[in-house]
Amino acid sequence: MAVDARETLRTIVAAALEAVDPEVAVHHHLALGDGNIRVGDAVFPLDDRDRVLVIGAGKAGVPMSRAVEATLRGLAYDGHVIVPHGQASVLERIQIHEAGHPVPDEAGVQAGRAVLASLADADEKTLVICLISGGGSALLVCPVEGVTLEDLQATNQALLACGATIVEINTLRKHLSAVKGGQLARAAVPARMLTLVLSDVVGDPLDAIASGPTVPDTTTYEDCVAIVDRYGLENLLPPMVIRRLLDGASGGLMETPKLGDPIFDRVTNILVANNDSAVRAAARKADELGYKSLVLSTLIEGETRDVAKVHAAIAREIRASGRPCKPPCCLISGGETTVTLRGNGRGGRNQEFVLAAALDIDGVGGITVCSVGTDGIDGTTDAAGAIADGQTGARSIAAGLDPHASLAENDSNAIFTALGDLVVTGPTDTNVMDLRLILVD
Repeated sequence: MAVDARETLRTIVAAALEAVDPEVAVHHHLALGDGNIRVGDAVFPLDDRDRVLVIGAGKAGVPMSRAVEATLRGLAYDGHVIVPHGQASVLERIQIHEAGHPVPDEAGVQAGRAVLASLADADEKTLVICLISGGGSALLVCPVEGVTLEDLQATNQALLACGATIVEINTLRKHLSAVKGGQLARAAVPARMLTLVLSDVVGDPLDAIASGPTVPDTTTYEDCVAIVDRYGLENLLPPMVIRRLLDGASGGLMETPKLGDPIFDRVTNILVANNDSAVRAAARKADELGYKSLVLSTLIEGETRDVAKVHAAIAREIRASGRPCKPPCCLISGGETTVTLRGNGRGGRNQEFVLAAALDIDGVGGITVCSVGTDGIDGTTDAAGAIADGQTGARSIAAGLDPHASLAENDSNAIFTALGDLVVTGPTDTNVMDLRLILVD
């Protein structure tokens, strides 16, 4: 049953990833006809436009750009879209730039300048189509005056290491950037702007996805200072970063644009795919394969090991009592957890979730756990995630590894590499956070 369960989980994962294919999602929302571009109920007439400019950043940049080019074929357009290193592709008229992710690099700075330069000539007759997806915050790099790339890199590393949420990380990014937090929309004035968004943030708050470059910012410098205090980062962030945040909190710097700012009167933001899309597809496939699907939540956050413990407890309850559903069933959840680094091992939040859950179901039969990042990349590894069951602990020990020690060292990748239980999809060119699945037979 364990082998069959593993194959079933891989089949469900594949169905979920297919449902959030960015190219398909953009095609589904964007249409050209009768001299107009239509996105849902929104209509953008082209008869008074003499230029269409495509810009953007994110892991889904290439497939989203391909969909836009297919829609705009026959029109005059150009553009600049930024993607992670290794994902470049040659398109017809949109130039694809590679940059660092999750840590911004000099290539990102140069690409960000190219995006801003392309907006310099935008006027009332320009339609700007902006493509935003997960990873866009690290890729679209335009440091504010006085803050260096090295300052941004050190800040990013410190925030990732302390366990800050993506919303908290992006709050600081917005206030250290010249384009994030609605400032890209400000740079596009007076052009008309249409932004297509693939969400990688719990709850889909548009101001948090890729640090909300084209939407009003709901965060402040005071929020930044509170985050620094919450995680004890005063002595871990570069002095220029701390100085800027304190100056802003005291009113010495202009805030990012907020709700009601007239710059947003000519901006339309459309969500094209999110975590819920993947979770719904996973539920459909599980039902099709004979498992009763039970979606726990698409809004899960928190420390990975704690989340794993709760998921494992629900699975054990089902085995023991048939509550809250009778087996065979498939528990499904989405969202994005965080890992507080305690060791020097390898393995991202998905592999850590699976290892922690495996220890919580140790020796229990009929439960198989899987967690994957929909972008196909978990931490700094080449795996999307992993699969485990109640025998994973014993198999690890038989292979000469201590699963408890591996978890303590944040070294889950070593366990699943040795056991052959990694889920490797390669980069998927999408990112709608994580997908967690538990089969109870």
